Parts: sequence; C-alpha cells; structure tokens
Amino acid sequence: MRYFCILFMVAIALVGCSSGSNSAKSEKQPTVENRVTTVEFDADSAYAYVQAQCAFGPRVPGSEAHRLCGDYLSQKLREHGAAVIEQRMQLVAFDGTRLDCRNIVGEYNPDAQRRILLLAHWDCRPWADNDPDPARRSQPVMGANDGASGVAVLLEVSRQLASRLPSIGVDILFVDAEDWGDSGGGNDDTWALGTQYWVANPHRPGYRPMYGILLDMVGASGATFAREYFSMYYAQGIVDEVWRVAAEAGYDDYFIDGSGGAVTDDHVFVNRAGIPCIDIIDQKSDNGTGFFEQWHTTADTPDMIDTATLKAVGQTVLNVIYNFK
Repeated sequence: MRYFCILFMVAIALVGCSSGSNSAKSEKQPTVENRVTTVEFDADSAYAYVQAQCAFGPRVPGSEAHRLCGDYLSQKLREHGAAVIEQRMQLVAFDGTRLDCRNIVGEYNPDAQRRILLLAHWDCRPWADNDPDPARRSQPVMGANDGASGVAVLLEVSRQLASRLPSIGVDILFVDAEDWGDSGGGNDDTWALGTQYWVANPHRPGYRPMYGILLDMVGASGATFAREYFSMYYAQGIVDEVWRVAAEAGYDDYFIDGSGGAVTDDHVFVNRAGIPCIDIIDQKSDNGTGFFEQWHTTADTPDMIDTATLKAVGQTVLNVIYNFK
C-alpha cells in the first residue's frame, strides 16, 4: 500500500467539500444500537493464527509457502463452518511478473440479504525494500503484522461465528497480491491486484454488501488507528460507528479520534466499486513511511505482535457484528 500524509485542515476541507455528495450515503448506513459485548474475542487464539501463517514462511505469490498457506486458510474457514469459494487467477504485476494468485471467501448465513464484508490481504511483499540493512532488501517480508495480523483476527472472528451465527450475513474475504506494488512508480493501480480482480469478478454476481471493513497491520504493540482519509471520504458513517463501538468497549486508546493520512489499500478499490468500505490500519505520522517501524522489513516477525492490539481490533469487530440492528 501507499501512504500519503495529508494535513489535518486539508483533509477536513476536502471531506467537507464532498459532504453534499456523500450525505445520503451516511444517512443510509446502518447503525449499531444497544451495544453489549456478547461474544469474547480470544486474542491468544488469534496470535496462534499469526504464528501458523508465518510458520509457512513468507507468503509471496508463486511460492510453496503461499500455496500451503492458501490451503490452510481455506481449511480453517471450512472447519469454522463457512461456505468457501476460491478465486484462482493469474495476475500480472507492474514488473511483468505473472503471479499465480488466489482469493478466498468464507460465507456465513449465505441466504441472508443484509450482509457485511470483512477483508484482509494474506500475501507478503516479495522484497524488504524498507529494510535498514541494504543487504536484506532483496529478501521477502515475513508479514506478521502486514498481512498475517488482519487474517488472524478474521480467522478468530470466523471461529466465533461458527459457534454462534449472527443475525446478518458475514463474508470474510482474504485477498491476494496486495503487496506486489511499485513503491516508487506513483501508480496506485499496481497495488491490491487481488482486490481489483475481485471487484471486477465478484465471488457472486451482483454481490452488494451494506459495507466493508478492511483490517491491515492490526497487531503491533503501540498501534493506533486514526480515521483514515479515504475511509472518511467514502464511508464516514461507518467509521463513526466503528470508532464509537470501540470507545464503548474501552479501546479509545487504540481507535483514536483523529484524522489519519490517505492510504492506497484494498478498501480504495472496494469503494470505487460502490461498496462503502473503511480501513482499520495502524498509521504513524512521526516517521518517513507512515507505518510501523518494521514495515516492509525483515523484522516484521511474530515477536512484534501484541495480543492486546489483536484483542482491541477483534473485539470491536465482533461487537459490531453481534450488536447489529
């Protein structure tokens, strides 16, 4: 993904200028009422899912680790009671590399008309181009936080869904080839290739959930989730509701009430397709990358994952699901 630091006043001005075209969307977006915690998110279980993914090695498209982990993710969703649909496709990266890719969807309550979409990318960046050691920059990234953490939270969510189905339909989407983008080329379309494929070829014709929630980099110690710019532009009502649910659960130290930068991530392409989608993503305004210190380095390993962060995100997502009205 790409990060663009936008000054607070500029972001507010742009959002304000767009309020006329987006106000109807906000009014129609669903709310969560009478919020109570009904299902407990198990952060230790989620951490075990981080470890399990990383045990395969970096999940770079085309690698054996990627193939084995894809099989594992499909298997876990099935074990957790989901109806699983896979999209297998070959995509072409910005550098001409042909990538054997797989999007994986787990459906709960497939006949329910009212649905929400939860998504995370499961692939790893093929080179650690932000590593402080130049000798390591050609090595792949393990992606414990950038990839595995969001998937792990959603796997634990799926485990809870198996034991108690919610009143609405829930679709969990693991998208591929998010991280094979051109960091210096300035072309946003080189990122999130799996999501771009899914948008053009939804797993069900005419698929239209009420909204989506993207999880990306949701496991690091000291993580903070500001209100990402594109999320606010396209789906402010959903951002407001999720951040409110988080605060009521006592996680306002994580879900901070402040404006973040603009991140070119999977949710951008989902929003362009007309599905309101927000990005829960750890942003850092005090460094040059905009993200956590180990981003796109060989140090993005399981030891940097904090179960307290996984808990804050996972419990918030569960509270949204099970208190939906």
